[in-house]
Amino acid sequence: MMRKPFRSTIAALLSCLIWFGCSKDVSPETRSFYMGFEFSSHPPSDIAGPVYARLEAESDIISHRFDNGVPWIEALNGAPFPEAVTNDWTLRRNRTNASQKIYLSATPLNSARNALAALPAAWSTYTYDHADVKAAYLNYCSRLIGFFHPHYFNMAIEANLVYVNDPQKWSDYLRLHAYVYQQLKAMYPEVVIFTSVEGGHLLEGFVTGNDHVQQRLAVMELMEYSDLYAVSFYPYRNVYPGNLYPDGTLDRLFSISHKPLAVAETGYTAKPFVAHTGAGVLASYPDPFRQQKYTRDLLKACQQYRAVFVINEAPRVNDMIQYSFNPPSNHPGLNDKKGNTRPALMTWREFLSKKHQAQ
Repeated sequence: MMRKPFRSTIAALLSCLIWFGCSKDVSPETRSFYMGFEFSSHPPSDIAGPVYARLEAESDIISHRFDNGVPWIEALNGAPFPEAVTNDWTLRRNRTNASQKIYLSATPLNSARNALAALPAAWSTYTYDHADVKAAYLNYCSRLIGFFHPHYFNMAIEANLVYVNDPQKWSDYLRLHAYVYQQLKAMYPEVVIFTSVEGGHLLEGFVTGNDHVQQRLAVMELMEYSDLYAVSFYPYRNVYPGNLYPDGTLDRLFSISHKPLAVAETGYTAKPFVAHTGAGVLASYPDPFRQQKYTRDLLKACQQYRAVFVINEAPRVNDMIQYSFNPPSNHPGLNDKKGNTRPALMTWREFLSKKHQAQ
């Protein structure tokens, strides 16, 4: 029988009502959150300099995302990682400005979030909670932390999608999740360690055929071993005509957990697109002004909920085109592909100009 995640959730849901029912006023001259952009791999050498210069000018936290597999055997045995891995890590670290906070995100999952990242053939039958998987992934995370010395470490990107995609294996995944978190916190107590969750499945009516209550209960189980409630959210991916998210969407999403809020990744495209996905055709009809509206709504809500940080997609379209896996990735930049400023960037700069003051 499928295990349903109800443990400790009633108390958690009640506590979040108390927490957000007495929210403090926030000064309009300050912001509680760091602001940054994300790269899924190091930019090519011909644009790396300008890209990182933009990051220094337009952000105060840098996000390094590692979502392209785990060197399982090397991690398990403490052996050197492949040269491509170490070169990528070194390039990223060398380009990271000392003045910026560092946020790392990693995952033991594949890109579809329905299984472990590609395993060695001999491991093909291993479950999420197999001893070798747990040991190897812990070692991998530890080596990432030891190399980059991050302030914030996301140990599992959008982990709740395991429950969305394969609920029968949720209990196995939770054992991996709890083990890695507890071990990392013992090793690196000064690092903020957490998992991120995909937000669309937590909202009523946002995803076709989805039980948002059941998905929230699954997230509450993840939050038992997470320092932050970190949300991944792309609001243009929804069922609403014209993709206009309903009023109050961010309030409903941000108030689900009593843990400190972070926006682990987000973005809003500035051009229409149609993409063919495994679930059917996804059509979206945004424009630069809807992108600006979302940016303002997002940053105002993050101020209200005293978020820790906000990570947007790459600042300019061209910075990420070479990493694109579907049409939406070509359009979320706050500059267009020619470098022209979109209205959303003016809103971003307005908030970035405020003095950072943790709440």
